[in-house]
Amino acid sequence: MSLPHELFALAASACWAIGAMLSVSPSRYLGAFAFTRWRMLIVAVALWVGILATRGWQPIALPVAGAMGLSGLIGIFIGDSALFSAMNRLGPRRSGVLFATNAVFSVLLGMLVFDERLNALGALGAVLTFVGVAIAVLLGRSKDESHAWEADRGRVSIGVALGLFAALCQALGTLIAKPAMAGHFDPLTATALRVTAAGAAHFVLLGLGFKVAKAHKPENFAVLFQTGLNGLIAMGLGTSLVMFALQSGDIGIVSILSSVSPVLVLPLLWIHLKRVPAPGAWLGAGLTVVGTACILLR
Repeated sequence: MSLPHELFALAASACWAIGAMLSVSPSRYLGAFAFTRWRMLIVAVALWVGILATRGWQPIALPVAGAMGLSGLIGIFIGDSALFSAMNRLGPRRSGVLFATNAVFSVLLGMLVFDERLNALGALGAVLTFVGVAIAVLLGRSKDESHAWEADRGRVSIGVALGLFAALCQALGTLIAKPAMAGHFDPLTATALRVTAAGAAHFVLLGLGFKVAKAHKPENFAVLFQTGLNGLIAMGLGTSLVMFALQSGDIGIVSILSSVSPVLVLPLLWIHLKRVPAPGAWLGAGLTVVGTACILLR
């Protein structure tokens, strides 16, 4: 019995929540572009080695490879760079809610391009899930919170704009990948192609001498280890799970369920910061649980 696409999407959300926690320190140390470049390199090598070792080389149709490459350039190269730039300014909690708006973009794009529709229970679940994520993150900080992860770095408006732009790129990348995944293209190969295209673009940017692509500080083993661990969990496993989900699931539903990671980050922040989340965080988490249940039972 195969697992439903909803569970794959929720599992991806959990991977992204863990990845968000692991990314704060190395991303701020290296800078968003250098962090993403190393992340892509490590994940691409790991994925291709795993694929070749277990399955050998399989021919890939040029249109599918092109679609996955374009999906990676928009969703990962541009989207992830914008996301980590936003996180460096706003921290993992607030950048998370901005990125969660990719679900709204995906629902609208799915309706426009693929004529996807939600029934009444599914629509209610979608609204409750998104509102829950927004409340959990926007009202999830106590007034006396002073941890560095919650501090503003630079202009907040720029961070907000980058977060929303990252969400749009994520939705567009998913939209481009959907037709191939609906045709049951291998999810691991799809992820490898997307990551490879994004990584290649990062190295081109570095080779052209763009200052933004250079690392803020010299790389070291500890930073690269944490970067690689983040990439394997969030990008390697999390993105592959989304590709699995897209094989049978609507873009909107998959994106909504995979966008609950900001709520899943809350207990992780509680453990790390050793502070109980604010009441708004619990309210938002409760709405998200109810909304997710509605989607699963629709």
